[in-house]
Amino acid sequence: MIKIKNFWQNIKQPLLILAPMDDVTDYVFREIICDVGKPSVLFTEFTNCDALFSAGREKQITRLKYSERQRPVVAQIWGSNPINYFKTAQLIKELGFDGIDINMGCPDRTVVKNKCGAALMKNHALTAEIVNAAREGAPNLPLSIKTRIGFNNIETETWLSFVLQCRLEALTVHLRTAKELSKTPAHWEESLKIIDLRNSLSPNTLIIGNGDVKSYQEAEIKIKNYGVDGVMIGRGVFNDLWIFSKESNNKEHNMNEMLIIMRKHVDMFKEVWRDSKNFNIMKKFFKVYINNFPGAAKLRENFMNCRNYEELNKLLISLF
Repeated sequence: MIKIKNFWQNIKQPLLILAPMDDVTDYVFREIICDVGKPSVLFTEFTNCDALFSAGREKQITRLKYSERQRPVVAQIWGSNPINYFKTAQLIKELGFDGIDINMGCPDRTVVKNKCGAALMKNHALTAEIVNAAREGAPNLPLSIKTRIGFNNIETETWLSFVLQCRLEALTVHLRTAKELSKTPAHWEESLKIIDLRNSLSPNTLIIGNGDVKSYQEAEIKIKNYGVDGVMIGRGVFNDLWIFSKESNNKEHNMNEMLIIMRKHVDMFKEVWRDSKNFNIMKKFFKVYINNFPGAAKLRENFMNCRNYEELNKLLISLF
C-alpha cells in the first residue's frame, strides 16, 4: 500500500486558505501574500490539464510556477479527459507540489460547456474516472476537490455524499450553487450537513468552507460556529491584503505602505512575466492597494488610465 504524504494533517489549525483565482493568484501575487501574511495553504491558478498536453502547453505550464516559501502549495487543475488528469498528476508530482486539487465548481459558461468545472456535478461517472486517474498518476500526493453545494439547486446530500465517498484528504465547498454564481449570500448553514456527512462517510477528510468571508475574525467565527476545519477566502483579499495575518487583523495601513507593496508587485510582475502576460491584468490588483484612504477612488482612476509599465511607474514615482 502506497503511503500518502498528507501535509493536510500536519498544518496548524484554524486553516485559512487563499482561494485559487484565475489571473489573480499567480506566482507573483502569492509571493506578495507571503510577504504580508501567509495563509495556511496556497493554491495555483486554475490550470487546464487538457491544455497542458496540447498546443497550449507553454502558456499553461507557467501557472505551475511556485517558490519554496509558498509551501505547502497545491496545484489546482481542471479538464474533462481522465487520461490528461493522469499525465498532469504525474507532472505535478515531478514538479514537487505538496498536493493536487481538482476544480469541480467553476460555473463559467465556457468551462461548463466543455463538461468541466461545475458540469462534473452532473456527471458522477466521469467524476469517478477523473479522481481515479489523478490518484493513479500521483498515488503518494494528497488529493482534494473544490466544488459547490449543487448545480441548479442545493444537492448537499446527493452530490457531496458522492464526493466524500472518493476518500479525499480535503474538500473545499463554496457554499453556493453554480447557478447562484456569487450573487446570493453563501449558505453557511449547509456546512453543518456537510460535516455530518463527512463524519459518517469519510472521517479523515478535512472540510474547508468558502463564501463571503471578509476578515480574519469572521473566518474564526465561521470555524467555531459551523465546525469546518478551515476557511478559504477569495474576494476578501481585495478588501484586506493582510486578511490572513492575525497580528495585522483590523490594523490600518496608510497610502505610502500600500504603494510600496504595489510597486514591488508591479516590478515583480514585469520581471517574471515580461511580455507573456497582458499589462492590463495588473490592473486587477489596483483595488487591493488603492483603497480605504482619502482620495483613493480618484487615484485608482488615474492608475486605471495607465496604458503601459512606463506610465504606471511614472505615476508611482510622482506619488513617492
